[in-house]
Order: sequence, then structure tokens, then C-alpha cells
Amino acid sequence: MAQEITLTVNGATRTNQVEPRLLLADYLRSVLDLTGTHVGCDTSNCGACTVSLNGDAVKSCTVFAVQADGADVTTLEGLASDDGTLHPIQEGFWEKHGLQCGFCTPGMIMSSLDLLSKNPNPTEAEIREGLSGNLCRCTGYHNIVLAVQFAAEKMNSGS
Repeated sequence: MAQEITLTVNGATRTNQVEPRLLLADYLRSVLDLTGTHVGCDTSNCGACTVSLNGDAVKSCTVFAVQADGADVTTLEGLASDDGTLHPIQEGFWEKHGLQCGFCTPGMIMSSLDLLSKNPNPTEAEIREGLSGNLCRCTGYHNIVLAVQFAAEKMNSGS
């Protein structure tokens, strides 16, 4: 039995009929065609599906779409400006080579956004702790930490 939900996703109001068992990750990917949210493990271990839900990072494979009814959701696609200017975190991943295969990148970026919104000037240890719920099998995390440090500096300088 489908249920109507209304969410604000990347600033746009979206209303859809969904099955109560549909995961938020699958809603974003299959219903809204926002494929930047990756599904890697279906067990909440990898963090590739991380999105912002009402300002907090959540693994969207652990939330039913109906649980997000009325919520504000931001995905990777919602970070860049309308003119295509990258968000400082996206820019940091680009400039500091914080990605290789790119599969974990959306979740890493969304977790970094959450971290920097709560701690605008984190230490290296705090960055590593903040990203501990996200797995990357390619980079060894060094450049990801550099990317978050780059973003923090840029966001703190206002440029």
C-alpha cells in the first residue's frame, strides 16, 4: 500500500507515492534519479549512501523514505551552486586528489559537510574520526583528510 510523502530535496519540494519499505537511498536514486547517492553495502558499513537529513549526516540505506516525510534532504547534487561552482568540499576533493575510483566520494563529501558544519576547524584526528563511518578502498584516506582541511580553510576564509 503506497503512502504519499513530501520532502524538500536539494531545495525543491518533491511529493511522491512510495511503498513503506522503500529505503531513502533507493527513493533518491530510483524515484528522483539522484544517482550521486551510492549504495555500496546495504548494511550501513560503507557510508557511500550518506546524505544530509535535516542538517545531520545519515546513511540513507538505514532510513525508510516514509521516515523522511517532511524532512529537508541534501545530496551531493545539491552542493554545487546553480552556476556550477563547486562547494568548497567538492573543490577540496578535486584540488587535493581526494578520490580515485570515486565510489565512496559522495558519502565522504556529505560526511565532511556534516563535520565542518559542527566543527569548522577540525584537527587531523577530528577529521579522521568524523569520517570513520565511511570506507574507502582506494586512497588510504591521506588525500581525503587533505581535501577536508582545504575545505575548512576555504570556508573559514570566506573565499
